[in-house]
Amino acid sequence: MSQVLHLEKDLQELFVDLHASGLWEDGKEISDAIIKESPNKVLSKYRSEKESTGFDLKAFFNQHFAKAPTREIDYVSDKEAPVVDHINKLWPILARTPEKNDFYSTLVQLPYPYIVPGGRFNEIYYWDSYFTMLGLAVSGKVEMIEDMIKNFAWMIEEIGFIPNGNRSYYLGRSQPPFFSLMVALLSEEKDRSILNQFLPALEKEHKFWMEGSDKLSADSPTFKRVVLMEDGSMLNRHFDNIPNPRAEMYQDDVELIESQGEAGKKTLLNIRAACESGWDFSSRWCADFDKLETIRTTDLVQVDLNCLLYHLEKLIASIHQENRDTAKYEEYYALCEKRKEAINTYFWNEDESYFFDYNWLEKSQTTSINAAAAFPLFFEICSADQARGVAKMIDKELLRDGGLVTTNFNSGQQWDAPNGWAPLQWMAIKGLRNYGHDQLAGQIKERWVSLNVKVFKNTGKLMEKYNVEDTNLLSGGGEYPVQDGFGWTNGVLLKLLSEE
Repeated sequence: MSQVLHLEKDLQELFVDLHASGLWEDGKEISDAIIKESPNKVLSKYRSEKESTGFDLKAFFNQHFAKAPTREIDYVSDKEAPVVDHINKLWPILARTPEKNDFYSTLVQLPYPYIVPGGRFNEIYYWDSYFTMLGLAVSGKVEMIEDMIKNFAWMIEEIGFIPNGNRSYYLGRSQPPFFSLMVALLSEEKDRSILNQFLPALEKEHKFWMEGSDKLSADSPTFKRVVLMEDGSMLNRHFDNIPNPRAEMYQDDVELIESQGEAGKKTLLNIRAACESGWDFSSRWCADFDKLETIRTTDLVQVDLNCLLYHLEKLIASIHQENRDTAKYEEYYALCEKRKEAINTYFWNEDESYFFDYNWLEKSQTTSINAAAAFPLFFEICSADQARGVAKMIDKELLRDGGLVTTNFNSGQQWDAPNGWAPLQWMAIKGLRNYGHDQLAGQIKERWVSLNVKVFKNTGKLMEKYNVEDTNLLSGGGEYPVQDGFGWTNGVLLKLLSEE
């Protein structure tokens, strides 16, 4: 079995020097590489060889490390085939099973098979997986859905939470908590008795997000992911427990800290917190929409995150109700009702008729118009009047020829205009349908599906994200090139096509 590599601890200055060399365009390639002998031996060889004349760092790396295998890179798709056939053929290509070979890697081995997004993302990702599961359900791959959920439950038990992905360098942060939606989806595909199997994991997931909530006071209103609001209610924010530069983007973060001095550490925490949000990066997090250095993720409580935690609390309450555990039911039901009230108090803007994130430090809402406002509709947390306002704003500010932009601002970051992303199309489509806005939901669906199919016919690929403003272009922005594969795009597209 492979052994988990902790990069900075196990490789020390070798890890730092590899990233600082600039010899790799993508730092993740270094951080995901496999070592076939012990890191101690490799580090020792590096220390003895690096000062010798003509030492070649790239050659040393290639001698002692192997690139993480990515099977779909060599996959040749049939552009003439229906896109549904392409997706169904791709599931086995994107599937991973526990490794039996002996090597060192940052990959945390999971006990059950799973689907990866594709491209440079060669591990399971938390929130991606829910949207991938929507497609797996259409394909009848319920066993794979269950295996992936079992992996997440295993991580909650073994690690204490679901990390961003199953890499050792992701162990400081999670991602948007979609676990309760996955378990609910599985219960729909099988039966509700499955819910009890995952109840301990659901409750432990809740404890992770609420850690420190009993320590909060007016003088000390935050701890990790919890924030005590002015009226005594409790809401959540994104955070990261590790303050160091990200292993997958190490040199970028080192240079950021060097350029900003002491303030760079706060910036880095906010960058890491934005990575936990899944929206890395977006003007949504910035005081000045155009300047990533003004990022302030931890100063905000986020509307989508709190809607997801509402669902988690509500699902746990419903399981206890079915089990006739009145005390537990009342405890979790009270939590979800309080959160619902706080969501409408802090995130709803009456003047704009829209939901915005809230800056708990400045005690004011942000002004970013973005697709996270669809989450209260998806979870049926708002009134019909509120939903009407959201629908109107989405139609006016976010709807484009290829679907929804994530925000109405083009900053050059990948979670801003002109890009659209599969998960947010689905949340908006389903949310709008919940309140009878079927025409707008239909427009989003039709435009998104058309764009996905068009790009597939042209390239043979389904992408991580799309340019929804100019449907003749691929997407852009971000810290790495556009990826193909792609788990959540496949899942949402298959789900939407299955409705026709």
